[in-house]
Amino acid sequence: MSFPKIDSWLPASVKELRQAGKSKADVVLFSGDAYIDHPSFGTAVIGRVLEAEGLTVAIVPQPNWQDDLRDFKKFGKPGLFFAVTAGNMDSMINHYTANKRKRSDDAYTPGGKSGRRPDYAVITYSKILKRLFPDVPLIIGGIEASLRRLTHYDYWSDRLMPSILADSGADLLFYGMGEKSVVEFVRLVKKGVPVNNLTNIRQTAFLLKGNHSDYSTDKEWGEIELASHEECLNDKKKFALNFRHIEEESNKAEAKKLVQRIGNDSVVVNPPWPVLQEKEIDRIYDLPFTRLPHPRYRDKEPIPAYEMIRHSVNIHRGCFGGCAFCTISAHQGKFIASRSVESVLREIDAIVQMPDFKGYISDLGGPSANMYKMKGVDEQICLKCKRASCIFPSV
Repeated sequence: MSFPKIDSWLPASVKELRQAGKSKADVVLFSGDAYIDHPSFGTAVIGRVLEAEGLTVAIVPQPNWQDDLRDFKKFGKPGLFFAVTAGNMDSMINHYTANKRKRSDDAYTPGGKSGRRPDYAVITYSKILKRLFPDVPLIIGGIEASLRRLTHYDYWSDRLMPSILADSGADLLFYGMGEKSVVEFVRLVKKGVPVNNLTNIRQTAFLLKGNHSDYSTDKEWGEIELASHEECLNDKKKFALNFRHIEEESNKAEAKKLVQRIGNDSVVVNPPWPVLQEKEIDRIYDLPFTRLPHPRYRDKEPIPAYEMIRHSVNIHRGCFGGCAFCTISAHQGKFIASRSVESVLREIDAIVQMPDFKGYISDLGGPSANMYKMKGVDEQICLKCKRASCIFPSV
């Protein structure tokens, strides 16, 4: 396969950064996945969104956390902040079966090889960065961070763990699909607003040290005080009631802010953004993805997760199903955000130009999309009941 020029990707080495004419990155993004510049991979999406905001973004895929930590040091201090994600999967699910047996493969690594990321990757990466660069702001996101934003049951240790903010030392957590929050965050940081003052951005969570009550917030949001972490440890019913509030407030048009005490500190979870409008989601998918793995993997074995998704198109986000075995509705929300037909066709045109394209799209869908097909710009039709806009809102 012929590859585009190296500068078509976000820089993943100091050499690439210099070739791009930059001496320093504004943001260095660490991921537990291999770097695949495709809109199905969160690291690439956030990287491209930051780039579209005028920032120089460097990617560190699958950094080695067991050596002299050179991967964490190679770009030095970024101009604005570090960002960390475990990747497209929670690292513990990536590593262990439901029987707590060690998995022998990792679909997000060349050749499917395991062992390229640590257990509890977000915590491990974050602690290293905070130790090496204590004064640099650190943000976290992705499924692993998002679903651990408050007291949660950790199946592998069989215990309740506090918010990942307490264990990681991160300054801010972006939960759910974080593009809109990241853009708001970046625009304020570029204006010189200190990160510890950015406590009123929707769809973020942060840790207040001590008995603070004078932080900036939107008073119209309202507030629900959850049972504290310590109360959850002593009462399963209070923990269950917390989960109900988290679920409900994650899927409301007018949600409240959630506050939970952890010892002398408090975790604050701001309400989510309204559902992305068509033009907002189109803007994300229209970013200049190469749709290819970074050239560093050119002579390596294929990356299984990419092989499956390379010629597919995601036409919407969100899922109303809420299946117990699936994180899609928990992470993307229950409301459906659809792309325009024009945006989908532009992506298909890009796929057709790929040198390995064989003439068919492997999947045209998204969460629950096997039951739906596009009918037109203004409506969708359910393949089960044959009615337009049966459950989905209009496109």
